[in-house]
Amino acid sequence: AFSKPYVEIEATYLVPPGSTLRSAADVDSAGVRIATSRRSAYQLWLSDNVKNADLVLTDKPGPELSWDLFCAKKLDALSGLRPWLSAKAKDLPGSTVLPDRFTAIQQAIGVPRKGDADECKEAVAFLDRFVDEAKQSGLIAELLAKYNVVDKLSVAQ
Repeated sequence: AFSKPYVEIEATYLVPPGSTLRSAADVDSAGVRIATSRRSAYQLWLSDNVKNADLVLTDKPGPELSWDLFCAKKLDALSGLRPWLSAKAKDLPGSTVLPDRFTAIQQAIGVPRKGDADECKEAVAFLDRFVDEAKQSGLIAELLAKYNVVDKLSVAQ
């Protein structure tokens, strides 16, 4: 069982130099080809939600393979987690990591489902209250800043 999410890792796109794509919504357009790592959490989301663009999947799982595919086939967009895409953008001068996201991978606190089901529910309820308080008080944001991961994670919405 899991608590409410406390942080999120944004999934978005990197587009090559000269691209006219400016938002995640722009990417889901006819004729747009998106490099995607097979079996990633965001690939599952894209498969269910992209209606007009074409997903071009790697043969095996792995973000580096999607980078290779993006570059080799000169695709229109590369999907991935924002921190990784930001790092890869340095390898392709003039490329852009889009400012918005198409989804976010949420992080939560897990508790084992062993033993009494009521105890598990109580534990999750306690954790939910803690997460709510930590988010509302600014604790999560403070910790993200303290550990210099604001560019990698955001407080869950």
